[in-house]
Amino acid sequence: MNKYYYDLHIHSCLSPCADNDMTPCNIAGMAAIKGLNIVALTDHNSTKNCRAFFTAAKRHGIIAVAGMELTTAEDVHIVCLFPTLEAAENFDAEYQSFRVLYKNRKDIFGDQLIMNGDDEITGEEEHLLLNASTLSISDAEKLAKKYGAAVFPAHIDRDENGIIAALGCLPEEPDFPTVELRDSENAKPYSEKYGLSSKLILTDSDAHYLWDISEAENYLELEDEPYSSDLIRKRLIQALLGK
Repeated sequence: MNKYYYDLHIHSCLSPCADNDMTPCNIAGMAAIKGLNIVALTDHNSTKNCRAFFTAAKRHGIIAVAGMELTTAEDVHIVCLFPTLEAAENFDAEYQSFRVLYKNRKDIFGDQLIMNGDDEITGEEEHLLLNASTLSISDAEKLAKKYGAAVFPAHIDRDENGIIAALGCLPEEPDFPTVELRDSENAKPYSEKYGLSSKLILTDSDAHYLWDISEAENYLELEDEPYSSDLIRKRLIQALLGK
């Protein structure tokens, strides 16, 4: 059992609201500088930069996790983290049919850049990634779990796109064993008010700029023998699922 410092909610330049300097290589490099061990790439409604991030993270000794910040029909953000890169990409392929497609206005929303592991632009996402999908919170959670994902509501202490702000409470169903905060100081008051004592509470950066990536402050203790990055990802997903 060892400590693994994490940031499980980071956006790359594929997300239109993120800075174009949030390239796979830059994210991995900054995560290494800050002393992080596990980092998840969670772009809005797409996993298309995850493969490049896995390549970049490996160079820096970072354990990469493929993820997505999915926008539900209720306009709530939930984070989906997958046990393998392939599972994330297969989920993404099915999820695309639930997106509502509007052509991206780069002059308004920003670029949506797809990159390879050397930070070379290989394409752009044509349709806006910020808008809500047609999946309810419950249906989105079920679909992600079909691919082995751990799913948790993002930044529940934020008004914009937070599940509590949208619904007025943390629903009993689906039963999320993990929740995410933007500010760790909110852990106690939110736990008392919304009954989070039985849940794993994460604190992630939701970084859209390199300087926002978390310092090595938040950690999870994971069983890691015999060591492999695949095992760490598996143990991480199990922990987030409350197993």
